Amino acid sequence: MKIKFCDTYEVCDPRLMLLVFMPEMQSMNESCTVGPSITYLTCLLHLCVEWLELENLEDYLNYVDYLLWVFTPLIIVFILPFFIFFFLYLSILFLHVYKRKNELKEAYSNSIWDGARKTLASLWDGHATIWHGYEIHGLENIPDEGPALIVYYHGALPVDYYYFVAKVILLKGRTCQTVGDHFLFKIPGFKPLLDVFSVIHGPKEECVRALRNGHLLAIAPGGVREAIFSDESYVIVWGNRKGFAQVAIDAQVPIIPMFTQNVREGFRSLGSLSVFRWLYERFKFPFVPVYGGFPVKFRTYLGDPIPYNPNVTAAELAEKAKCAIQFLIDKHQKIPGNIFRALLERFHKRHKED
Repeated sequence: MKIKFCDTYEVCDPRLMLLVFMPEMQSMNESCTVGPSITYLTCLLHLCVEWLELENLEDYLNYVDYLLWVFTPLIIVFILPFFIFFFLYLSILFLHVYKRKNELKEAYSNSIWDGARKTLASLWDGHATIWHGYEIHGLENIPDEGPALIVYYHGALPVDYYYFVAKVILLKGRTCQTVGDHFLFKIPGFKPLLDVFSVIHGPKEECVRALRNGHLLAIAPGGVREAIFSDESYVIVWGNRKGFAQVAIDAQVPIIPMFTQNVREGFRSLGSLSVFRWLYERFKFPFVPVYGGFPVKFRTYLGDPIPYNPNVTAAELAEKAKCAIQFLIDKHQKIPGNIFRALLERFHKRHKED
């Protein structure tokens, strides 16, 4: 029902209620009644604008729209990396459900977990294919049986290594044990995932034992420091680390170098800022923000194995391994890395070969 206010204009019941309870708004009648028939929401909005004295509301909204247009991309690139952690926690949730369903007394120590590993490997492999068009080259360098030490370049987030582990499980039927940084074992809820996928934090004796038992073992000598402080120039940040080489010598196994093209274009860190470097050096914990999550092309390359040689020292072997990874970087990565170029590589097969 509509009630006439004058000979010319009509307003809705809500308009009448506003005038009854807010007499001071009666003077706004002329500004609200701008046509022969006005809707309740339009009228209410117009009244609120005048009552709050927001004559420049459109300018304010345009300013807000501009801020959103500028900052939304920045927000997105810092949020996307959290989807990797979300996916990791989904994997952990799956392991808990799997454990309960199979009613295991000794969690993560029975071969029945092979089914869980293969299921999660399939999920991660699907993520790799859809989001990064993931490829792996040189998988034939991974032995079908017997030990080997895999040494790889560490990206800002080592998602390429997760994809590699998934491929090894699915295509080789093998589990690759991993040397992880100590802080991984302090992340709440990560223990089931670390146990099922055989992530260890050392020491050297445990690494040698794993290799002597016939397992594959992977390590990034640069570790968190390389993840944080390397950049799109793909500088190898190993310092004087040679413990991994001594492990290979003691276990008498070959070293297989590994590098993933565009890994720094997928995720990048703000480690170049001095405040984050100081925080890491002070607390030995990666407080550095990571941004990205871009669906760039990922290609993992496995180089020729460096065979065991009893006459080579740990320092010499470490240098050989470093040179082997540098060779893979020089051969397959355009430097400096470029995010737009890496995105375009999703649509064509051309990539650096020399």
